[in-house]
Amino acid sequence: MLVGLCSDTHDNLNLARGAVETFEERGVDAVVHCGDVVAPFTAAVFDAAFEFHAVRGNNDGEWALAGTVEEFGTYHGESARLTFGGLEVAVYHGTSEQLVDALVDCGEYDYVVRGHTHRRTRDEREGTVHVNPGGLPIPGADDAYHVALLDTDAADVTFREVTP
Repeated sequence: MLVGLCSDTHDNLNLARGAVETFEERGVDAVVHCGDVVAPFTAAVFDAAFEFHAVRGNNDGEWALAGTVEEFGTYHGESARLTFGGLEVAVYHGTSEQLVDALVDCGEYDYVVRGHTHRRTRDEREGTVHVNPGGLPIPGADDAYHVALLDTDAADVTFREVTP
């Protein structure tokens, strides 16, 4: 199973559309957005030919966002526990590093996927892989927007740069 991971699109429609195009080109089965979609019109871009999951980010203040996502996917609120290809995946936006560390260190998940920092991350601690696909480029973070692909069969994560 191939799962697309993205975060922190912050209403940049070109990057959101680029992410969807990348996911469609790669033939993903599902996409997880780790928060900071921001507005319903950006969420609607993800209404595509894949299963869609989203969690709330600290900039997702518009409550209509949940209803928009629920029209074509699943809006999980603050966090989600998902299973893809037999792998347990925790999803949380990442505003609290203590909570991110607790999710990674608890040993219940194969992957902990988060956003918030706008920095691509892939590190492993005692069997749990911590992944941040990155986010909208901001000073002090990544210089380009990236998404990640989780191949559950290979238990591998790769990053792809998205160009608008």
